[in-house]
Amino acid sequence: MTTHTAFVLNGEPVATQVRPDTTVLDLLRDHLGRKGTKEGCAEGDCGACTILFRRGGDAEKPMLAANSCIMSVAQIDGSEIVTVEGLAGDDLVLNAVQDEMAKNGSSQCGFCTPGIAVALTGLLARNPDPDEDAIHDALAGNLCRCTGYRPIVDAAKSAAARVRAEPAPVPASGQSLVTSHTDAGGATAHRPRDLRGLLMLRRDRPDAVLLAGGTDLGVPLAGYETRWPETITTGHVAELRRIDTDDDRWTFGAAVTWEEALDAVVDDYPSFATLIRRFGSTQIRSMGTIGGNIGTASPIGDGPPALIALGAMITLVSLEGGERTIPLEDFFLDYRKTELRSDEVIASVTVPRARAGETLRTYKISKRYDQDISTVCGAFRLAMDGATITDIRIAYGGMAATPKRAPNAEAALRGKPLTVATAREAGKALVSDFRPLTDWRGSAAYRQRVAASLIERLARDLEGDVVEVMAL
Repeated sequence: MTTHTAFVLNGEPVATQVRPDTTVLDLLRDHLGRKGTKEGCAEGDCGACTILFRRGGDAEKPMLAANSCIMSVAQIDGSEIVTVEGLAGDDLVLNAVQDEMAKNGSSQCGFCTPGIAVALTGLLARNPDPDEDAIHDALAGNLCRCTGYRPIVDAAKSAAARVRAEPAPVPASGQSLVTSHTDAGGATAHRPRDLRGLLMLRRDRPDAVLLAGGTDLGVPLAGYETRWPETITTGHVAELRRIDTDDDRWTFGAAVTWEEALDAVVDDYPSFATLIRRFGSTQIRSMGTIGGNIGTASPIGDGPPALIALGAMITLVSLEGGERTIPLEDFFLDYRKTELRSDEVIASVTVPRARAGETLRTYKISKRYDQDISTVCGAFRLAMDGATITDIRIAYGGMAATPKRAPNAEAALRGKPLTVATAREAGKALVSDFRPLTDWRGSAAYRQRVAASLIERLARDLEGDVVEVMAL
């Protein structure tokens, strides 16, 4: 039986019978004739393919920029999408962003322009009075080789003033229903709505691709390197989309996006919030999930070091085995190997909230500041009694086959004051904690030296000696 994938495009309902492992970019361009959305990198980096996206069932949430090149049709049933063609009103008058970009020469070759216009429209729809940092954050996922960004930022400021004076809604016509599955072209996508349904599918179809945000898995799909005959999506599972908050902790469902997590943690952990902004643009954060970032078990994933330093716990669940909760640091076994069994899914991650006398700092070393893979990522959580460290948790990514703690460096600092001298001694102890690899991002010796320097940076940072720079 063939079932449709149905969604709302530029305010109008659409039904399609393309394979659910087709990318949304190919759907828009090749099947629906929306040629304004471009393919630049096919990796979710350049932003030429940017659309506005709101998941089915999230009608109260804003539409956010997302990369259509690494998004699959399996993920959009019941959802709302706006492309550059949908930004203008019914009378085809350019919206404020488009008009201001046209007036001040923000568009030169024009290839990147549709994605930039869409991204900035999404920003102004949820924040009509952005400061310059917010504008740059919204543009971090859009590459432009012609203009140098200054006129684009100027256009965003001018458009914001117009939007504040006369708000313009993003096209939408309400939500269509999410179907339980799609069969088309020899491929099937299952869309469970509750945890039990997900677990039944996981048990009965162990070879199916388990798809969360797709910001990692979608890259080979976009490059036509793989196909997914059978997919199970997690984005509509109610239990996995929850954030439960109390005075002591957050419990993030595994399908909570990094954009949603950012909003939750920014006040308690501003350093973690900065890290989240750096490792993912709005386009990536609006789709990438906490559970997916952990489940891929990448040694250079930036979420796990910070979560391990915070003492996060991960809950795994299956039909037969029930629920089990373990420290996140114990979840990672070896390169791309984890505790997750074939019939289990990641249900949630529990993260302690900030407590008095405790500090979190995260530092990311990469070849460029925004949206780059880390060479080394360090996370440090300290509990202090006056000038003395009473407890400390240090975790690194990029230093081993898995993200992991540095117990010897921790022991070298525990019970001592945090000074440049004690930080340097702790840096020496890292030799016993890690045997880093060498690759094109950095040699083993470089990584070892950088990891040690981050502990000294921590000491100087907390003493107020560090001036933040735009690239490390």
